[in-house]
Amino acid sequence: MSESAPPRPIATEPATEPGPHLLAADAVAATLAVDPARGLPAAEVDRRRDEHGENRLAEQPRRPALLRFLDQFRSLLILLLLGAALLAGAIGDLKDTVVILVVLLVNATIGFVQENKAERSLEALRDMLVPTARVRRDGAARVVDAAELVPGDVVLLEAGDRVPADGRLVVANSVEVDESALTGESQPVPKDTARVDAGPGERVPLGDRSNMVYMNTSLTRGRAEVVVTSTGMRTEVGAIAELLRSGTDPQTPLQVQLDSLGKRIAFIGCAAIAAYATIALARGESVGELALSAVALAVATVPEGLPAVLALTLALGVARMARRGAIVKRLASVETLGAATVVCSDKTGTLTLNQMTVRALVYAGRRVRVEGEGYRPAGALVDEVSGEPVDDAGMLLEPLVLCSDAGLAPGPDDRPGIVGDPTEGALVVAAAKAGIDAAALRTARPRTGELPFDSARKFMATVHDEGGRTRVVVKGAPDVLLARSSSVLTADGVRPVDGAERDRLAAEVSALASQGLRVLAAATTLADDVPADGDELTARLTGLTLLGLVGIADPPRPQAAEAIAVAARAGVAVKMITGDHRDTAAAIARELGIRGEVVTGEELDRMSPEQLSDRVEDVGVFARVAPEHKVAIVSALTARGHVVAMTGDGVNDAAALRSAHMGVAMGITGTEVTKEAGDMILTDDDIATIVDSVREGRAIYDNVVKFVRFQLSTNMGAILSFLGASVAGLAAPLTAIQVLWVNIIMDGPPAMALGVDPARPGRVDDPPRRPQERILNRTRVLRMARAGAVMATGTLTVLAVATAQAGAAVGGTMAFTTFVLFQFFNALNARAEEGTVFTAHLFTNRWLWTSFVVVVLLQVLVVQLPPLQELFDTTSLTAGQWAVCAAVATSVLLVEETVKLARSRRARR
Repeated sequence: MSESAPPRPIATEPATEPGPHLLAADAVAATLAVDPARGLPAAEVDRRRDEHGENRLAEQPRRPALLRFLDQFRSLLILLLLGAALLAGAIGDLKDTVVILVVLLVNATIGFVQENKAERSLEALRDMLVPTARVRRDGAARVVDAAELVPGDVVLLEAGDRVPADGRLVVANSVEVDESALTGESQPVPKDTARVDAGPGERVPLGDRSNMVYMNTSLTRGRAEVVVTSTGMRTEVGAIAELLRSGTDPQTPLQVQLDSLGKRIAFIGCAAIAAYATIALARGESVGELALSAVALAVATVPEGLPAVLALTLALGVARMARRGAIVKRLASVETLGAATVVCSDKTGTLTLNQMTVRALVYAGRRVRVEGEGYRPAGALVDEVSGEPVDDAGMLLEPLVLCSDAGLAPGPDDRPGIVGDPTEGALVVAAAKAGIDAAALRTARPRTGELPFDSARKFMATVHDEGGRTRVVVKGAPDVLLARSSSVLTADGVRPVDGAERDRLAAEVSALASQGLRVLAAATTLADDVPADGDELTARLTGLTLLGLVGIADPPRPQAAEAIAVAARAGVAVKMITGDHRDTAAAIARELGIRGEVVTGEELDRMSPEQLSDRVEDVGVFARVAPEHKVAIVSALTARGHVVAMTGDGVNDAAALRSAHMGVAMGITGTEVTKEAGDMILTDDDIATIVDSVREGRAIYDNVVKFVRFQLSTNMGAILSFLGASVAGLAAPLTAIQVLWVNIIMDGPPAMALGVDPARPGRVDDPPRRPQERILNRTRVLRMARAGAVMATGTLTVLAVATAQAGAAVGGTMAFTTFVLFQFFNALNARAEEGTVFTAHLFTNRWLWTSFVVVVLLQVLVVQLPPLQELFDTTSLTAGQWAVCAAVATSVLLVEETVKLARSRRARR
């Protein structure tokens, strides 16, 4: 795209110049200096392309691989670990430096590989533009690359074509356009060439611009000629793409908490080192000895294994979610859904199937419920009064099939689909449920003439031979067909339409419409001759017999209502945000169990950000909204302290997905821009997968808390052991290499096993954690301090007693071994933060128990094997000494269980 074609901003106020929808078609052509009958000359096309640039969306340049790898080192915890490595190297302890750097590289590699894997899964989804377009240039039609289009080009479109750029209709024959990807409205929109009327300063919503077509929408019916008014980043899709380019990804709750955790660890470490240095210098310890102890204490302060365990836990969570149909693009986002307090969901294609479906029939004095969803031709037709299947629906459905052009056909991956207009497709599918073969019926009763649908007359008619006479079948708006009917099909046969019958039929239409259904009527008549002229046929189509009514809707997904109920039990509010009409959205919301007020985009335009923030909690449905409204809604919820997840599939959802804490895109029906903007992609388009992801996100966060508690209580125990030894005048209880052994080897495998701990029963039904909640809240710090104090007391007691009885070598080895075995029981404490450890959940994590066995065996080798004794400054212990170490180590579990028991008894009083 050239520099001379900057992206236009999304208008929040009426434009100073009237948009093309407010002008007559010839005025738009004159403004763009083009004759629609001939198109642009080739030389003028080249000039305009130089001026406006190619018809492409600007792509965000991909960050180089090296910088993306270096991004893995940006957290404060990583910087703290780098500082520990440099400190160890500065005093010549290269073993510590190498170990820490290896851990950091492993952590960075895991994050880098995972994020690249998600990126590769999206490489095929980047191209938004259609590859070619049919245009008229120099008076001749030709096919060109869609990127070559310029303002003023005349594009020729037919049913099934995708619109390659924004444009003003100059010819529209029975045109309907599917704009669901842009507006969220599930039903195709009729289009014409008439100028849109609007008052001074009045802004016409995009969905009401009936004479415009927009990039990436598609024609479902008719034939059109369009003068291109905007290309590339100046299109409506381009404006949304610019919102994405200029937006920023908010930090996930976990990232915020880990940043806070890193600062608190740094503060604790600095305070501990300062305190130790003060005491050591007061005791007359040499600077060299102090430096060695300070390195050991610094290593004890920083949890070296935490970043690697965190990355592994998140990566394993990503893998589990992918198996369940959710691809997570950002590793740090994997637990965000677990913190979500609000899910803002698009309606079309997310809560609904985006497949128009016949839900009800009214004919011959009966009401019929049509079961089954979407384009799958399976489902019964059931009488609503008797509950019995009906077998006479053909009297209504056969005429509707004859007066339609759509047909059944397999869609992507052989899923059921339709060819043609979605509303007509719904009629054909309903007929198939009644045992009617549309193709065979049309062959048996061929069409001899037709009057195409027109938005002005609001009906379509087809002509068929029937026993020497001519049958005309009509379908269209109920009020129009009822006005042209003189009789109606009732339970007693065909009867004249009187005032009472008209009132009854009007009531039936209102009842269906109140359910959010689009209502069509079918009528028929016999004629001796049918004029070929459309206007004359329209005038003569009176005295019809009304056959019945059809109620059509885009139905909710079968799992959606249950998923919303589960979310409500989990304390997560679901809000519907859609471009569809107020009544349709409200009806679907009622069916799904979404509660709250209904607010339209027009009402949002009149609200200030403060007013929206005040009302947003009470609103359950936002209808007829534009993309900028969705971003404003997400911002208002975020300002209220909510963690917001936004789901969607259309281009109109992309900017809101980007601004939310967690953007969830649909993988099957979602547009490429939406998939690019989302943090997570649902490969099955099943909203129930979001609930599974909430459960997974909460389990991941719980596991993060578990291994943070486990590792930091170990570090706290080490810090208190050093400080206690200094105060008591004892030797340092652990060497630097022993501390590294505890942090990397002992804390590593058990902490990783805690990272894959199964979710405890009922976790998803708990309310979401508060967004401002800290991983290290006051209660957890006190528990870790208690555990650390127990470990320090036990370690120093063993050190003092064993040294007095068996010498410094045995005393140091027993203190080291006791501290290692403390971690076995401390890990069990970490698994059960509130209740007792001793439940059926105790043995559900086989990886944890396996890691215990492996680590104890490794500790035996470190203590008993001579080559390792030299490296770790240990000496062999007897069986009795091992038993003493193990017995003392159980104290950390016994103390914690005693505290929990006492707390439980107080709570029951």
